[in-house]
Amino acid sequence: MDRRTFAKIASFSALSSSAVAQALGAAVKPVRLGVIGAGSRGQEVMRQFLHLPGVSVRAVCDVYPPRQQEVNRLVGAEVPFVPKYEDLLNRTDLDAVLIASPLAFHAEHVIAAAKSGIPIYGEKALAFQPAECQQVVDHLVQSKTLYQVGHQYRYASWAQESYRRIRAGHIGRPTHIYAYWHRNGNWRRPVPAHDPDGRLEHLINWRLYRESSGGLVTELGSHHLDMANWIFGEIPSSVIGTSSICRYHDGRTVGDNTIASFNYSEGRKLFFSSITDNAKNGNELWVYGDEGSVQITMEDATFYYENKKQSSVHAPSGKTVVQNGIVTGASYSTHGEMPYRGEGERIGTLDHEDSTLTAVRSFIEAVRGEHAVEADAYVGYGSAIACAVAHDAVLTEAKATIPPLRRQA
Repeated sequence: MDRRTFAKIASFSALSSSAVAQALGAAVKPVRLGVIGAGSRGQEVMRQFLHLPGVSVRAVCDVYPPRQQEVNRLVGAEVPFVPKYEDLLNRTDLDAVLIASPLAFHAEHVIAAAKSGIPIYGEKALAFQPAECQQVVDHLVQSKTLYQVGHQYRYASWAQESYRRIRAGHIGRPTHIYAYWHRNGNWRRPVPAHDPDGRLEHLINWRLYRESSGGLVTELGSHHLDMANWIFGEIPSSVIGTSSICRYHDGRTVGDNTIASFNYSEGRKLFFSSITDNAKNGNELWVYGDEGSVQITMEDATFYYENKKQSSVHAPSGKTVVQNGIVTGASYSTHGEMPYRGEGERIGTLDHEDSTLTAVRSFIEAVRGEHAVEADAYVGYGSAIACAVAHDAVLTEAKATIPPLRRQA
């Protein structure tokens, strides 16, 4: 049994990371991790890192003191808490860094880490402002720093297989992608009662305010944008959208719903919808081609294929049709217009592990020199720049141009 297979089996059997490490012994090169930003997402990514043999958390930087005890409980040991990220990056006992700070600080933290040369796993999005997206890529390229962006769904086995089949022509030419992330909840997190100046409110609920958040397009739609860029093989050229506060009038300044349409070459489009008061569609992405469709979710994917058109579908001109008890002209027919209610072709995969675990495993393997990074800085730019431009486009409801990446010579 090879090391990678053993690691996967171990993660499924709920063995602790220390037990797995002991089982593998010296077969893996240790990776000591530093963390900048230990909020809910940062802790979840840490949890997945700790499933991997040889990975340990050596130091954490966060401006909110209660995070220290939360991290200690997660890790199962006392972890040094560093108040300034510069001090964490100056440590000599780190092999990689996880950056999971609020979006508005991503560029600052990634650029600083790039200058130190330490490999970076950076939560999405790559950066907040449009100009920052280019600056981050420039620093990563100039410093030759290994960087992986947190687009974990790109690493999911069912997404990988869907991409392979789409590229092989299973649904014909993909032209439209419809993406949804619908929830029923206010997207708000609890804040300590004593917060006279609102500092903790903005610190904990930074996703609800325009000065620190890209709103629903960035926090949720960036994953769909990455998938669309992957499938279409390019980044969008423009975006138009709309957003409003319809349900949660609680002081937030980003919309609780948004719709955005991203334009690609040859007339292709990505349509993104997110609402927060109805979860019917959940998180799903539909890729439409002229020969079929594929529905990709957080757990699986299903292919559906178009019915072959037949000349006998339409009745001869001038005849009448009785359908559903209605006598009408021959042009009236729901044949081919009713939603398909069959099962489709569900993709079977070898594993169904958490996509974040798959993504961080790939990052650790890249740090150990086993392969290159797939979701690199260029991938990160593609989704981040589209989100950054959409941030204002959905507010102004005006079409906005998305600048392409300027690659260095």
